[in-house]
Amino acid sequence: MLKNFEIKPSLGLGNLEFGLVIDKFITQYGEPDEVDTFDEDEEMNTTLLHYWKQGLSVFFVGLTNQVLAGIETDHPEASLFGRTIMGLTEKELIALLAENGHSTFEREEEEKDIRLSYDFSMMDFFFRDGKLVFMNFGVMVDENGQIERV
Repeated sequence: MLKNFEIKPSLGLGNLEFGLVIDKFITQYGEPDEVDTFDEDEEMNTTLLHYWKQGLSVFFVGLTNQVLAGIETDHPEASLFGRTIMGLTEKELIALLAENGHSTFEREEEEKDIRLSYDFSMMDFFFRDGKLVFMNFGVMVDENGQIERV
């Protein structure tokens, strides 16, 4: 599957790019360990493919053409702006994003878990016991599977 876990905001992860059609993805990366489908919305369908051993879940969105629109990872080699991020503290991650021009975020706390949300590339970072345990990011997609540029 993937060998490069570099997070490229608004583009993808390693050589995996947003906008890839679901069938092509499965052909390239193999069958998932688990599949979830959400079609409650008449204007949008979502298919979530889980690759547990790879520390990766991928979201495909679209009504007529489902394309890769979101990625969630807890892979220990996931990196952002040249730095491995899993296990960082909240303070370290905030500093890393600020150093790279992204200082606006929202913070939510629920019991012992903390989520930092950045509008930039729709990134969410999830902390447990003070350490980053997983993150997700993505792009907006219209009902035809076209990436919407903001």
